[in-house]
This record gives sequence, C-alpha cells and structure tokens, in this order.
Amino acid sequence: MKAQSPFLDTLFLLRQEECITIFTDLQEISRKEEHDAAEYLETEFEKERLEFLSDTISYDKEAAIWAAKVLYHSAQLYLIRENTAKDLNKLIPPFNGKRDVSAILSADLSLRFVPQIILALQRADPEDRLIKLLENILIRFHYSAVGFDLELGNISWEEELKDNTYRKLYLEKIVEKKSYQLAEIPYINKLLISEFGLHKDVFWRELKIINN
Repeated sequence: MKAQSPFLDTLFLLRQEECITIFTDLQEISRKEEHDAAEYLETEFEKERLEFLSDTISYDKEAAIWAAKVLYHSAQLYLIRENTAKDLNKLIPPFNGKRDVSAILSADLSLRFVPQIILALQRADPEDRLIKLLENILIRFHYSAVGFDLELGNISWEEELKDNTYRKLYLEKIVEKKSYQLAEIPYINKLLISEFGLHKDVFWRELKIINN
C-alpha cells in the first residue's frame, strides 16, 4: 500500500483501529511528519491524562516521538527486511532522554503495541535479532509491557513506584492484565492487597497473598 504519510497512518490506525498497515518500503520520516505526529500524540496524551488527573505529569515530546518511530519501524520491519540488517540499531535505537514518569507515559502511547509485534516476530522467526532490540526497550519501559513475559531483573520497586499517580496506574494495569508475574512480587503484592482491602476477592480472588 502506498500513502502520503506511512508514519502517521501507522500511528493513527494502531491507536484507533488496533491494526497495522504494511507499506511498500521503509521511508524516511520527514520533519513535517514528526511535527504532525507530535501534535497528534500530545492530543492523545491529554485525553488519557483526563483519566488520571495529574497536573504534575506533562507530555514528553522527545519520548513520544522516539517511541512512535520505534513502533513504526518495528511494524514495518515485520515484513520489509530486505537490506535492513545493517540498519536495525539505527531504526530501533535506545532512548537517550531522561526516563521519568512523563517520558514513560508519553512513550506508552506507542510502546503499548510493541508486545504484539514481538509475538508476531517470534512466530515468524524466534531468532530474529529485532526481537531482542525490542525486548531491551520494553525492559526499560516495562509499564508498556505489563502482562507480557519479560525478565525484568532487579528493579527497586519502591523507587520505581514512588510517584503516586504512576504507582496507581501501574497497579491498575497489573490488575487489568492479571499479571501474576508482577502481582506476586512481594512489594507490589503488598500494595495490591492494601488497595483491595476487604474486597480482595471481588477484584482478584485467585491472587495469592505473599507474606515476605
């Protein structure tokens, strides 16, 4: 399929329809496309911010555009792989900005779709080097991967979840995705059980209470 703006079309279709369009080739992303994508994602961020009502968390344009490019390139690389091996690190770069709550939530506008792309890549070729690049990104931005099986290593969860709004959103996502992997981490388990109170069985009957 050909389009005037494959980058914008990919973002829009994924966020609105949860589908991916594969174009005929990988195209350079123009400055205008970046500008338009930044404005579109800021609008989407503000819509979502209405749900968590925080004036302290702002839109991070740098993180949003970086994540959008990662999403676009990984989606297109699912099928378009001719002469791309040498460019993978350029197309899927790590984030070089400050990883704070604003960056995490701004990047999540796009990164939340990356686990689905990884699953598709794993089915096609479990040894694909692109998989590891994307997993490394999600290990750092693991809020976007709640419910997806990742080896997160030794995270200081007290430090990670010190922001009240981010902690609330993270716990809500764990419950929504029924992520036992995260919910049975002692610190997170304690937070969840405290939030559930006497209504634990209503929210998550099967969840074990971890005494540690």
